[in-house]
Amino acid sequence: MFKVKATLIGFIGDEKNNPCHFNHKIGDEFIYDGEKFIGRICPHTLPMLIPRFLALYAAGPMYVQPEYHLPFWYAPRSLRDENKKKYDGVGWKSIKERVADPPFSLASLQPPDAFAYPPPEERTVLRDVTVVCPDTRTSALFKVEAFDLNDLGDSIPYFRKQMLILKIVQDNPGIDIDKIRGKFSREQREEVYPLAAPVLVRGLIDELESMGYLKIRNSKAHITKKGERRLKDFKARLTEAERKALKL
Repeated sequence: MFKVKATLIGFIGDEKNNPCHFNHKIGDEFIYDGEKFIGRICPHTLPMLIPRFLALYAAGPMYVQPEYHLPFWYAPRSLRDENKKKYDGVGWKSIKERVADPPFSLASLQPPDAFAYPPPEERTVLRDVTVVCPDTRTSALFKVEAFDLNDLGDSIPYFRKQMLILKIVQDNPGIDIDKIRGKFSREQREEVYPLAAPVLVRGLIDELESMGYLKIRNSKAHITKKGERRLKDFKARLTEAERKALKL
């Protein structure tokens, strides 16, 4: 599970002539840290923002907005043509000429070369998760992203298991990821919540890799400098009793 933030990265609309009435500024951040929300956010944007927060809280960088997988991004623009119905079943005529998007257009949210002719050679799926405020005059554009593992709220036990994984990999560079679970103590595997079931451990490893704390190649795991710093910071915040219990 992950900490999530929304950052105002621009205005698709004409903010100069239609200023944001919440007085948002580019660079404003709104954060969910696993327990509480931090920062200012326009209430009209909040209903669209929260579903993205929940998705990223669960999946982090592994989440991609599903609409960007749709194949129509890679088909040219079209007009109705009944003569084509016998071919495509509907009746579309492909338009090969490029059409310029109007200024202050939501087209800036679409993948590069969407609806272009000729279509791009490779499929491009936008990984940026974005939300646009509903005021179409201004259209504040927020980028929503997971920025760290969640170490608060109901994520605390899972996060501690992840820190133990980092320590195991630090002590065993290049360890096969399928052998990491075997390095847990019997107590950590079978008694301490959450139980270290193989499926759970692999999910925690995937999250560590997605945040850049682990580097995995050919099923071999290495801790990164970023991971070493995160582990060191975690150990520094533990009590002596916790360090002894976790063997850190």
